[in-house]
Amino acid sequence: MIKIGVIGAGVMGGHHIRNLSCMDVELVGLSDIDKNRVSELSENFNTKGFLDYKELVKEGIDAAVVAVPTKLHKPVCDYLIDNGVDILVEKPIADTVENGKEIITKAKKEGIKISVGHIERFNPAIQKLKEIIKNESLGKVVTMSSKRVGPYNPRIRDVGIIVDLGVHDIDIMSFLLEEKVKTVYATGGKRIHPFEDFATILMTFGNSCTGLIDTNWHTPHKVRSLTVVADKGIAEVDYIDQKLILYDKEWVKEAKIERREPLSLELECFINYLKKDTAPPVSGEDGLHALEVAISAIDSCVNNKIINIKSK
Repeated sequence: MIKIGVIGAGVMGGHHIRNLSCMDVELVGLSDIDKNRVSELSENFNTKGFLDYKELVKEGIDAAVVAVPTKLHKPVCDYLIDNGVDILVEKPIADTVENGKEIITKAKKEGIKISVGHIERFNPAIQKLKEIIKNESLGKVVTMSSKRVGPYNPRIRDVGIIVDLGVHDIDIMSFLLEEKVKTVYATGGKRIHPFEDFATILMTFGNSCTGLIDTNWHTPHKVRSLTVVADKGIAEVDYIDQKLILYDKEWVKEAKIERREPLSLELECFINYLKKDTAPPVSGEDGLHALEVAISAIDSCVNNKIINIKSK
């Protein structure tokens, strides 16, 4: 049985711990610098708790979920790689493109499996939409537009809206099209946060399709939606309700979706990756591309210019 640990026991780390405790793995333990949080979660889920993640690694784990603040991804991943531990690192893969590249290069050199936690890929509505786009029943995609807005969460201090939320839709659009972003242009600003807290991001892809992302921390009502316009129809996704509505020239119909918690599906895929040596659920390179586009969008926003994306 795979022995796994969770490093970082905040909100997202807590969800990982909850899911892993019910799966066919051995949850060896969790670590966090918050003593009360460690005590609470280790007691609730009958596992060991540590204030230092290095002590968790010493317990003998095969893999770890990294759910610490983004700026700590690089040092934590480096330590895990040095100790032969496979990794699921929460998005974004790192705080800088260079650090992301170094994590990937080092993992490959040492034979460490790594996946990036872009959870929205595992939303059942997105999985179904991926099938529909792939079989071309909607025709060729022309444009995609997303809205990811809601109230501000004060716990998010180390990054702005683009890296925290916008990166989800950057990755989803690339995932659905199976295309990398070619250029990005963004506008936005900050009113309540040290970094940008509202942004509109326009992207072009190699196949001439365009993607538009509207994201902010100013909207009292939480919205997570995606519209895909193709030459034979339109698809609308509600991420929260896991609904997919399809429109063509004759019909409006709702796709049959089996609702599941996306994080549970993501972890199942990660465990399968570890056990059966399948492709990673989200490769390091995919995570790096999403980060590069997000950081380029911030550059575009600050300097009012179109940015060409280098990664291919």
